[in-house]
Amino acid sequence: MAGSVPIARSLKDIYTEDALNAQAQRWSKLLAKFETIYGHAPEFVSRSPGRVNIIGEHIDYSLYSVLPMAITADALLAVSVSPAKTTSAQADSYKIQIANVQEAKFPTREFDVPYDAVDIDATVHEWTNYFKSGLRGALELLRKKYGHDFRPKSMQILMDGTVPAGGGLSSSAAFVSASALAVMAANGEREVDKTALTELAIVSERAVGVNSGGMDQSASVFSERGSALFVSFTPSLKARPVYFPETSPELTFLIAQSFVTADKFVTGPIHYNLRVVECSLAAAYLNAVLNPPGTRLPADAAPLGVSLHGFHETYVALAEHHNPNSTRRSIPAQLEELIALTTSTLTKREGYTREEIAAVLEITVEELDQQFTSRFPVRAERFKLRQRALHVFGEALRVLKFMELLEDPAYLAQGSRGSHTSIYNAQLGALLNETQDSCRQAYECSCEEIDAICTIARAAGSYGSRLTGAGWGGCSVHLVPADKVAAVRKALQDEYYSKLDLTEDQKEAAVVVSRPGSGSALYLVE
Repeated sequence: MAGSVPIARSLKDIYTEDALNAQAQRWSKLLAKFETIYGHAPEFVSRSPGRVNIIGEHIDYSLYSVLPMAITADALLAVSVSPAKTTSAQADSYKIQIANVQEAKFPTREFDVPYDAVDIDATVHEWTNYFKSGLRGALELLRKKYGHDFRPKSMQILMDGTVPAGGGLSSSAAFVSASALAVMAANGEREVDKTALTELAIVSERAVGVNSGGMDQSASVFSERGSALFVSFTPSLKARPVYFPETSPELTFLIAQSFVTADKFVTGPIHYNLRVVECSLAAAYLNAVLNPPGTRLPADAAPLGVSLHGFHETYVALAEHHNPNSTRRSIPAQLEELIALTTSTLTKREGYTREEIAAVLEITVEELDQQFTSRFPVRAERFKLRQRALHVFGEALRVLKFMELLEDPAYLAQGSRGSHTSIYNAQLGALLNETQDSCRQAYECSCEEIDAICTIARAAGSYGSRLTGAGWGGCSVHLVPADKVAAVRKALQDEYYSKLDLTEDQKEAAVVVSRPGSGSALYLVE
């Protein structure tokens, strides 16, 4: 799946057949509005989609593999380009003009950006910060290629996004990825490497104050129509397509919104960013207790530089070094051992104070804060290392079990009765249900509304239902047999959505059937 971001010649190259009519109308409005604002047509449109995560929740920033898929909802940036300024009075900056189709909610901005820096105030919740973070990352890549004196071109931009903000479908990753792609294309790069774009988008999103992993950006950039995406992060970022086998009844994915907004920027200090810190602290704590004295975890691509996956690899490597004649255990067996070790080592269910953790790590509290809690704001008196590590190791194991079910034909045969694969379908769904249980109990990232939606959907026929995305609201994903889709929709409407005060547009978008979509693309306007 490596290679360059595709250049689309028509909307058929981007969207599935069922989405073409609605998208054609949307794109026509986008191009017309661009011409109204700027007086000329755009040169190209940069596009990156949102994603739904099938399984592998909150483990990407611990560097364990995940299984997302792209969705139809996306971020579009229509762009025209102006040459770099040459007059002496203007030679120290370039201009960014950026407008949004939803101009009442996201006001138009204009920036004169110095050539030597892109300033982002991460303390301010400003929509254009996501563009600026993509701009900053793309410029770093361009300067590596062309030298420090490279001068970017001015850009006129109109943005349209259909990924609901705070909905758990990665609106921020779609926006940042599309922005970085747009900057690359505006500055003459028509062959943009997918891996390079993904890696810069991962790092770039952290500039707005979110400890993001890499799943969202990988799904947005790498996805291919008709397939999910197995993303691994070590020893390097890789992604490959994964196809679901034919089943009877046919399996579909439903995405159901809770309409509880979960903004990672706003709630990060007590939710998302705190979980990242807790996972890194758990890795350091387990390393200090279980590995030989003086063992240092390898610096890796995790947001804080150390991860539970790094501890995992270090622990296994040291064990094999001390027992060279032992048979190498499978990764699932290793994870089972780590779950047992975590249970017996991290015994304080109420969590650990800074002082307790610092004492085990043999550092001061000030040093602990400098290493783990200063980069992104967090607020906590105690850190629940036990629960977070148990979720991560357990979820990593569930991902491997899910992949084994998908890719080993023997499981499909064993789970079939005649032409029906209901037993097999239920095995897949059970893993999703286990994920939801862990997200609710161990990771504490669900909420009453998501729990209710999952309960309703399962009772109406869903094989498996769980939150997707950061949690604390947002969306849920449901593995539903095709012949039960209508029943699940009706149950959710009757028992959940009918109790909310929703607009007609919200009612229409509340539950959608999701098919695996394509990833990032450049569309040249002719």
